[in-house]
Amino acid sequence: MNDECGQSNPAPVVGRRDLLRLGIGAAAAATILQPAESLAMIKAPPRQLSMLNLHTGERVTAEYWSKGRYVRDAVQAINRVLRDHRTGAVHAIDPKLLDVLHQIHRRTGGRGPIHIISGYRSPETNAALREADGDGVAQFSYHMQGKAIDLRIPGMPLRQLHKLALSLRAGGVGYYPHSNFVHVDTGPLRKWHGA
Repeated sequence: MNDECGQSNPAPVVGRRDLLRLGIGAAAAATILQPAESLAMIKAPPRQLSMLNLHTGERVTAEYWSKGRYVRDAVQAINRVLRDHRTGAVHAIDPKLLDVLHQIHRRTGGRGPIHIISGYRSPETNAALREADGDGVAQFSYHMQGKAIDLRIPGMPLRQLHKLALSLRAGGVGYYPHSNFVHVDTGPLRKWHGA
């Protein structure tokens, strides 16, 4: 490219910061909802969960999503109830997992709290459980990321809960009839049977 004096001008150099700004701007533009979509999200019914941690006896009933967004205090209360009961470690639970639990709760008629066998699991707890039962505990369990939960619903046959979880196609589903729980996670789609 030549300027008016006939000299060659090099193409403008785009630095890392410029590329980063462009990328962030493009991502922000892509996530902006159209007014109709935004209004629909705000008008969507709230999402509520009711859970009982079988190891601690703690209960939580919380409207964790309302007016198009997650409710911080409610999500924190849920995170606390789903903590690693062995170490007391609290970890953020994947909001997608909360939505899976909400769908399960809603489709079962919300009959009482969901019984929680295991929510978040610290790396220390996971390692100890693997040592005790190497076949039943994954080394890189989604429990350690707050993306998995083991549950049962009182009055609902486990086989029926398993079929319901599979029908959601939301991630992994494990069926543990001898231990009386179903595992759900927000990892890739897969299914298995355990003890």
